[in-house]
Amino acid sequence: MVISERVHRSLGRFQPRARHAERVEDSAVLRVLVQALVTIGILSVAVAAAGVTSTSAGNLLAIPLSAIGAYWSWRQRRRRNLAVKFGIAIGMLAALAVFLTRLLAQPGDTRIVLAELLIQLLVLHSFDLPRRKDLGYSMVIGLILLGVAATISQTLAFAPLLLAFWLLALPVLVLDYQSRLGKSLRSWRDLGRMVAWPRLGGVLLVTLALGLAIFAVLPRLPGYQIRNFPISATIDVDADFDGRAIVNPGYTNPGRGTDEDTGAGGGGFEEGGEGTGMATGPGQLDDTAYYGFNQQMNQNLRGTLTPQVVMRVRSQAEGFWRVLAFDHYTGQGWEISRNDSVQTLERSQLSYQTVLPIRFNRGQSREVIQTYTVVDTLPNLIPALYQPSELYFPTREVAIDTEAGLRSPIPLQAGLTYTVISRVPDRDRTRLGQADTTYSEAIRRHYLQVPPAIRQRVRQQAEALLATAPNPIESPYEQALFLAQALKQRYTLQPELPFFGAQQDLVEAFLFTYEGGYPDHFSTTLTVLLRSLGIPARLVVGFGPGEFNPFTGFYVVRNTDAYAMTEVYFPDYGWFAFDPIPGHPLLPPSPKEYEPLSVLKQFWRWVAGWLPSPVAGALNGMLRHIGQVIADALGWFQAMGQGWIGLLWRAVALVGLGFFGWLAWAVGRWGWRHWQWQRLPPVEAVYRRLLVWLHHQGWPKQAHETPIEYAQRLQHILPTQQGQGVATILWAYAHWRYGGLPQNVAVLQATLRSLRRRQNRRRRVNVSP
Repeated sequence: MVISERVHRSLGRFQPRARHAERVEDSAVLRVLVQALVTIGILSVAVAAAGVTSTSAGNLLAIPLSAIGAYWSWRQRRRRNLAVKFGIAIGMLAALAVFLTRLLAQPGDTRIVLAELLIQLLVLHSFDLPRRKDLGYSMVIGLILLGVAATISQTLAFAPLLLAFWLLALPVLVLDYQSRLGKSLRSWRDLGRMVAWPRLGGVLLVTLALGLAIFAVLPRLPGYQIRNFPISATIDVDADFDGRAIVNPGYTNPGRGTDEDTGAGGGGFEEGGEGTGMATGPGQLDDTAYYGFNQQMNQNLRGTLTPQVVMRVRSQAEGFWRVLAFDHYTGQGWEISRNDSVQTLERSQLSYQTVLPIRFNRGQSREVIQTYTVVDTLPNLIPALYQPSELYFPTREVAIDTEAGLRSPIPLQAGLTYTVISRVPDRDRTRLGQADTTYSEAIRRHYLQVPPAIRQRVRQQAEALLATAPNPIESPYEQALFLAQALKQRYTLQPELPFFGAQQDLVEAFLFTYEGGYPDHFSTTLTVLLRSLGIPARLVVGFGPGEFNPFTGFYVVRNTDAYAMTEVYFPDYGWFAFDPIPGHPLLPPSPKEYEPLSVLKQFWRWVAGWLPSPVAGALNGMLRHIGQVIADALGWFQAMGQGWIGLLWRAVALVGLGFFGWLAWAVGRWGWRHWQWQRLPPVEAVYRRLLVWLHHQGWPKQAHETPIEYAQRLQHILPTQQGQGVATILWAYAHWRYGGLPQNVAVLQATLRSLRRRQNRRRRVNVSP
């Protein structure tokens, strides 16, 4: 007998433990909903990565594989499955090895590679989901995948998946909590009974409203806290790169070929020929590529661009995405006179960082980090805010020209991502107005050139425009501002402008013949006007900020956002741009000090763009009035004096505002509660008032208690008469709410008033001497 008992105990060691079976999750509904969350997480990564890089088919294949694994786990949930667990461990180690191999082979932005590792681990994990805790791990991985997708998403295509995840997450959490209490849901018919859908819908709406409000006012940090920037994988270029060639499809001339020595658009065209994108002479604009991104800029071309998105930019500040600058005016366009002086730079083998040679000036500057993702093919010119100081680019070599323009060995293809750190100079009007006017020989030689045939006449026109100012203008900065504004007001856009003749000068025709021209002609004219006055200037081309999407945080830049401006040189301070094009701001976008509500303002501009003009104008006026009131209040607060007296008055004002705010909140809460009670059925209104009164007396109702359990507990605490009165109301409410029995409302109201009067008399007796 003793031996048999020992054998029985020994065999019991090898039997599955009973508590393993107790931990098994039997709710098929919870498993299906968790699998739906996992599927959304995988889909979100695929959708978000589609706009950044090529999506791996394995990511989408993970959806059916994880579903198969989840079903297999459901069928095998009561078995130990040791062989499967052993295989999962081996698979996870293999996935980790593949991840580390890819990480070393393709350094840079690791978010997508990490997301793919999580997807692989999720698929393996789906084959072993016996317990509720294992389902919780799957939910967490799905949430992490959604977070990774949010960081790489650049369009609103991610929003429906985020909404779907959000709609499913709260019911799953409710079912998970009920499973912890031992109330596993066995069928879909019981879902409506266990989940309070109206209340859940209210929670979802409140969550959405709070999320949008927090998103609108969430502070944006002024810098990247971790210097690990998004960059595409390394691109190896076999050909020798000297940086001189510019490849722009907008200057491809069908039927004539290109000059391999100079590169496409670099001068390999026949003079005066006709066709798309001729480097000189009359011709038609390419309808997709901006004509200014080239070694030569021919402004005798006519036509329009077909709008299409070319890149998306995530930047700490709005700005002009500068591409190229020209120093030599040809009479009908511009060219880069020192293209042979391009400097090539090679980055380290261990880092993507390329330190760029920039000149630090006397004025202050602000660091701005930008990340660019190319959507459509662009020339081998790298857009960046002026002045770029660091470049994180996938090729091992880049080039920088004499005008601080960046060049790549290859055209920028769709999907390419790179990051730029710029030291953007602050625009201080007072200091720039007082800048020295003594220019070096190099500046005078390259940035004061004007064709002799038009120099005198253009100078006279510039002086005539300046003479219309109310007061004499002496400083070059103020002259540039005034002339830019004068061109906006006195000259018009000419969409039907004819071609210039062979001997006709663009600036002369703009000022005296047509009194206007194409948008870029305004910038050319301002540049030549300033040069005629002895003020160094050059023409710069690039992209405007584009359309800011407040939901993704990206500036969506189109080819139609490309245009030209004038840059003026100020000794010791550098180059600053002026925009004379009608309809554009006089000064281009530039970084400003951090504004807590900047995202909210950008969101409002985005919304106003969809509203009818009268509605948007009225709302803008109202918001400006509110903003002015807030500004006046802040000004009054700041004008309370200095020192300890001012500090004391500010403290008094803050305490007073806090008191009145609390009083308004209390009165509003009281009014809201009574308004709600008036809308309730009479019996429930009496019940709610009783709960509030009992809470104030120090006997609150617990969340898990039913009205009858609450009444039974209070009968042991309250005096006999009070306990009977409270029990009368609570039992009446329970009979009305759950039994459908009518109640005498007048008696219940009288009972509540009696309870209050009795308690008030007791208080007066206790405080009397």
